[in-house]
Amino acid sequence: MLIFAVTGMGGVGKTALAVEAAHRALARGWFPGGTLFVDLRGYDETPVTADQAVLALLDALGVRDGELPPTTDRQYDAYRALLVERRDRMLLILDNASDPSQYLPLLPGTDHHRVLITSRDRPDALPLRVIDLEKLDPDESVALVTRALHDTDERDERPVREPGALRELADLCGHLPLALQIAAGMLRRRRHRDIASLVAEIREAGDATAVLDHGSPGTDLFGRPLVLRPVLETSYRRLPPDQARLLRLLCLAPGAETGTEAIAALADLPSESALSLLEDLAARCLVTSVRSDPETPSVMRWHLHDLVRVFGASVVTGDTAWRREGEAARMRMLGFYFQRAHAADARLRWLPGLKEPERFGDRGDALAWLDGERAGLIAAVGWGREERFADTAMRLAFCLAEYLAWRRHFDDLLTVAAAARKSAHLTGDRLAEAMAWNNLGNALRNAGRAEKAIDAHTQARDLYQTSGHRHGEAIAWGNLGNALLVAGRAKKAIKAHTRARRLYRAVGDSHREAVAWNNLGCALQETGQVKGAIHAHTQAQTMYRAVGDHHREATAWNNLGNALFRARRVEEAIEAYNKSLDAFADFEDWYGTGQTLYNLAVAHDTARHLVQARTTWLQSADAFTRANAPAEAAASRTRATARPAPPNPHSQEH
Repeated sequence: MLIFAVTGMGGVGKTALAVEAAHRALARGWFPGGTLFVDLRGYDETPVTADQAVLALLDALGVRDGELPPTTDRQYDAYRALLVERRDRMLLILDNASDPSQYLPLLPGTDHHRVLITSRDRPDALPLRVIDLEKLDPDESVALVTRALHDTDERDERPVREPGALRELADLCGHLPLALQIAAGMLRRRRHRDIASLVAEIREAGDATAVLDHGSPGTDLFGRPLVLRPVLETSYRRLPPDQARLLRLLCLAPGAETGTEAIAALADLPSESALSLLEDLAARCLVTSVRSDPETPSVMRWHLHDLVRVFGASVVTGDTAWRREGEAARMRMLGFYFQRAHAADARLRWLPGLKEPERFGDRGDALAWLDGERAGLIAAVGWGREERFADTAMRLAFCLAEYLAWRRHFDDLLTVAAAARKSAHLTGDRLAEAMAWNNLGNALRNAGRAEKAIDAHTQARDLYQTSGHRHGEAIAWGNLGNALLVAGRAKKAIKAHTRARRLYRAVGDSHREAVAWNNLGCALQETGQVKGAIHAHTQAQTMYRAVGDHHREATAWNNLGNALFRARRVEEAIEAYNKSLDAFADFEDWYGTGQTLYNLAVAHDTARHLVQARTTWLQSADAFTRANAPAEAAASRTRATARPAPPNPHSQEH
């Protein structure tokens, strides 16, 4: 006997798929004996029992009234005997089962027939083939709504006229077929209104289930009410208390995906206990495991459907005790994120000679954790709008600045920096506010908004000066100089970097002094002071090597190569670029590597090393591609096939 199970959350389309599959199978002649269908209503208040279902099945097989055996046992015997006697293969669909007791007694006593079970819970009682249904992808969601509207009126041009609004509506419906079906029904009824009006209504309400259920057009083809919230409520009510609590709290977590350890912190549980409960929720199709390392299941990540998240959050909001529990859970999770992000940031900033961080073994481990939790970390920083979370959220934001700049997630960096500034202002911490302005300025500069960056760094400088914090003032002067250079004010940039260098020397920070020398060299190059630039970058390179900062040493070698190239000392420039690449080799800084390779290719081209130039440009394109910099990668590929006049080389600032 072959048994199949279609599983998935409520509203994902299990019944529709089962019925459609049955129709197609019958059309192909796979089941000449026909189909038996029973709705077990497993998630209703009064589910259909197997004893009740067998009566319906016997009736479908022609056994009714006086022919019915008088006892339940004999009814099952008669049912199985009829299936054994049937030579024509049949398909038995046991729809909407919530418990094995509903379907186990109904299985045929022969392997001649086939059984298809649909359930929101993964059946574990039998060896069977499971088909897990997930939400539709965006294109499929759009196609479903479009087809539903055109089936009613082929002249309905709203999907063509409002493609953006239609995609947004699909997003708000969580790409769940039931929600999309209800939305399509509402649009059919409101045929004189545009799609954007329904989108605006859902956005204003903040809860798609409330809007869609209020405007639901009635029942589906099976006579079932088209409603969303009751579907979610029935799944939630059936959960044991510990699973229900974890689901409620998980709905408060930031980000679309969350790691097991972060969820354990949220729920104040040991990781193993949280993992076990999450696996139980996954078996009920309420959460989805995203990816895992078989050797370390604690790093598994979990995804919660958007509509489940909104539903769970509303459940918490509606109960005072659960609201308090939720606030405590969010505080625990924010604290966990800060501790881990602080450790990861320490690893990214670690230099030989300093105490080695304990949490992450190397940069790769730190980056992998930050990459995995990035969406949740960014969202958690936003909690700083609430005063109770402001201080920790602000500190979390500071821990993410180096990482986001390293990975070139500049939009996220801008979001985090702006949120940190607001949190710092809320806490009244002037030094923290100065740091936040500094990070915001860096984000604005990387986003190409140099003038706004200048304003931000000026604010940071003034706050540091007022507080008498000379080291912070030096940082602000250096960042201000970088923004001034991007804005085309190289002479003012030179003054700013010179001021920063002197302040660093005064406070005895040779590492940061090297940063100032490097940035000063870039500004000197822009004003044609090549000899001074060579001296500045040489100083930076030497000082970086002395403190063991090999990554920044790589940038100094690159910038020294640029200065030597401007001085027409091309062979020396090539040597400097190669030393830069040697230093970059131990880091996954693909953007910096791409820039240096590009500069090296220009130098080879100038020296008439044409084969090396073409090869190096292609290597540069590959590095830029790995850095998710498609425009730069395209420029490098273009240079590999054409030879226009060499452009200015790329400088690297800090």
